[in-house]
Amino acid sequence: MKVKIEKAEGIGFCMGVRRAVDMLEKAASEGGNLETLGDVVHNERVMQKLSEIGVKVIHKLDDIRSNTVAISSHGVSPSIEAKLRARKLKVIDTTCPFVRRAQTAARRLAQAGFWVIVYGEAEHEEVKGILGWAHGKGIATLDAEPFKKAKDIPRRLGMLSQTTQIPENFIKFVQEMVELTFKKDSEIRIIDTICHDIRKRQMCSLELARKVDLMLVVGGRSSANTKRLQELCSAVTETHQIDSPTGIKRNWLKGKKHLGVTSGTSTSEESIDEIVKHLEES
Repeated sequence: MKVKIEKAEGIGFCMGVRRAVDMLEKAASEGGNLETLGDVVHNERVMQKLSEIGVKVIHKLDDIRSNTVAISSHGVSPSIEAKLRARKLKVIDTTCPFVRRAQTAARRLAQAGFWVIVYGEAEHEEVKGILGWAHGKGIATLDAEPFKKAKDIPRRLGMLSQTTQIPENFIKFVQEMVELTFKKDSEIRIIDTICHDIRKRQMCSLELARKVDLMLVVGGRSSANTKRLQELCSAVTETHQIDSPTGIKRNWLKGKKHLGVTSGTSTSEESIDEIVKHLEES
């Protein structure tokens, strides 16, 4: 019996990643070599292709050697932006519009007197950037537990999310925080900053995962949204994250009749097609 291979709807580059890659490809073709402050997207294969056309990754401002520097799709804090522009560099800002929306939300909350809580991974570049827009008036966390022991919780709290988090997890976190902090004279403001594309991709991937014997999530190892997809799909079927056909183990496929394929938002259609072709030939 022939194995059925099915791709989730709407996979490949999301709008923000496609925009960032297009901007860098255009800049490289027009002006030659340029540098990006951190990986513009979290996908090793995409970054390798960009390096082949003259896009070099740097991780510190002191490492800048080019006259042209790109801000990654994950965004940066306003202080980093200011330092880049103070150097009179040509700055290519590829910050994803959804990330920019979260940055704006954090800034407005802080300016309105709210203590900002970002539901997200504290060490992720996007989260660091969002917190920077709160100008020191906030924290990032994935757990409400520390607040149970806190003595002085700010009376006015503003909550938002890293753009790639799972909506249900953010809702659960918010519910816990409301129960802990909604007391006399308190004020809580909650803003939905989860990316619309991410939300749809998670929904379509989970829908497919419920129908298949095995789910393969294609994406970079450092990609936060790819990890979220693996987490979601693993709850309903056997799921593995891979970044290329070489990552597929033959024993995964044994006895499987219906295979599902989804991808992180920084995974190209080309990479997905390679996976599907490999599965068809296995």
